[in-house]
Amino acid sequence: MTPAPDLPVSETTPLITKYTDDSIYDRFSFRRKQTIVTIVSCCGLLTFFTSSSFTPTIPQIAQDLNTTGSVVNFSVGLFVFMAAFGSLFWSRYSGYYGRQPIYVASLPVYFLGSIGVALCRNVPELMIFRALQAFGSCAFQSVGAGTIADIFRLEERGRAMGVFYCLALVGPAVAPFVGGLVAERSSWRAMQGCLGVVGLIALLLVILLLPETMHPGTRGIDRAQTELVNGEKKARRFVFLNPFSALALMRSPVLFVTTMAAAATFITDFVVLLPLAYTIGERYAIVNKALVGALFLPSGLGNMIGAPISGWLSDYSVTKWRALRGGKWIPEDRLRATWHGALFFVPLSTLGMGLAIRFIDGTAGIVINMILILIHGVGMCLVMAPCSTYNVDVMHDRSAEVVAANYAVRNVIVSSTILGILPAIENFGVAWTNGVASIFAWIGFA
Repeated sequence: MTPAPDLPVSETTPLITKYTDDSIYDRFSFRRKQTIVTIVSCCGLLTFFTSSSFTPTIPQIAQDLNTTGSVVNFSVGLFVFMAAFGSLFWSRYSGYYGRQPIYVASLPVYFLGSIGVALCRNVPELMIFRALQAFGSCAFQSVGAGTIADIFRLEERGRAMGVFYCLALVGPAVAPFVGGLVAERSSWRAMQGCLGVVGLIALLLVILLLPETMHPGTRGIDRAQTELVNGEKKARRFVFLNPFSALALMRSPVLFVTTMAAAATFITDFVVLLPLAYTIGERYAIVNKALVGALFLPSGLGNMIGAPISGWLSDYSVTKWRALRGGKWIPEDRLRATWHGALFFVPLSTLGMGLAIRFIDGTAGIVINMILILIHGVGMCLVMAPCSTYNVDVMHDRSAEVVAANYAVRNVIVSSTILGILPAIENFGVAWTNGVASIFAWIGFA
């Protein structure tokens, strides 16, 4: 059985929950489940959209705040780091208060952070409000996965997670183009203000349409209400919880290894996309901010293609191998869906981009790079989604926390890597930098 939240977790602690009564997943109708997944996925779009719409405007922000692109690029790493901490914080409290209250609490923080970024006057203010923006936006990444686990059975979960990632990853598909277009026609500040307004709209939808999805009696506050103190039930009050407790889950070898494999793959995404304005943009003389933003579109399109495919493949793998074993379920079967993406799609497209930018001129170079970015986007989903669903499978009772721990460890590694991407390209070249990233991806496959 999965350990209780207050018990220590070690590498010898059994992980898998025994599923005894699937009727708990019939609490919501199919149509209601669709509504829940749509709202959570669209709100999960905020993190990706906020991060991706910022990237193509870095040169304009640097000029506006009288600094350099490398300094502004630090705020990207800070955003990733704070999103990692925020996911731990929100997921820990979601296990106590439930999913819906966490969404209601996090969105106003996102709104304040977005407005602060839009109105910032200098680099320190930019860093502070970007951190606040990241903290408020990230709840749906970890808690959203927990919501999916709350309402879908094992054999349905991969597809649902695929839809979750597909809708959420619309952000990388359109955000850079939208951000670049708004920056070109107005300014980067207008984009940030609009994001704040979207956060308020998302808050309204959550309040009106999103129910609590945790199974009855499983919230910490529900258990606290059943305990008697001096003959009376405990009153509902705020409790202080350790947001870092979820990191203890990483002491499990299977969770740690899948997290590190996903991190190695995730690094390539930033190596490919973060410096596009300085790699493809400068190499092929693309200076219009809207066009620079359009360079990101193939990646998002690849994510949208890959997410449902990865969900179907991971569920198919579980169903197929369970049937071959006469009904015996082995969670690692879901990871078979990652092999093509981890071995071929991600590392080869990353390496190919570096070589294409370095050696292929003109329109042919742009077209080849766009194709490789598309392939890379597909490959990312073939790796990331099954790994996340696998973690939810084996830690179902703490699904939001395990996703948050995975997200946090991965993002801390990536945020430290981000700081070195532009300096590496400037000093060693894009081909060498992408080649090293490809090696990391192959290590992740191994």
